Amino acid sequence: MNISLASTFIPPAAANPPAAKPVLTKNALKNEKAARDFEAMLLTPLLDSLQKTFAGSAEDAKTPGASDYRLMASGALAQSIAARGGIGIAQLVLDHLQPPKVPGGGGTGV
Repeated sequence: MNISLASTFIPPAAANPPAAKPVLTKNALKNEKAARDFEAMLLTPLLDSLQKTFAGSAEDAKTPGASDYRLMASGALAQSIAARGGIGIAQLVLDHLQPPKVPGGGGTGV
């Protein structure tokens, strides 16, 4: 009995090809960025108000420019959170922008 393992061996990479990521069009990329930016805009005042409640002494609030720096930090944090998936608002916006899925393959309706 002659069995050759070389002819039946399938390399691991060929056996389980990686799932192909969908290619996003330029319009889809713009929509995704707009949705993330929108979520960040909604998160910024929320994070700013939360940061005010945990602020240090009242003396720190009197420092010139302190509120500007706090708002800039809240905005940067909101952008970072939204870029990593956020709280789901961006995905809801993107889902709403998708064309409706019609059963039956989108025939002529006749």
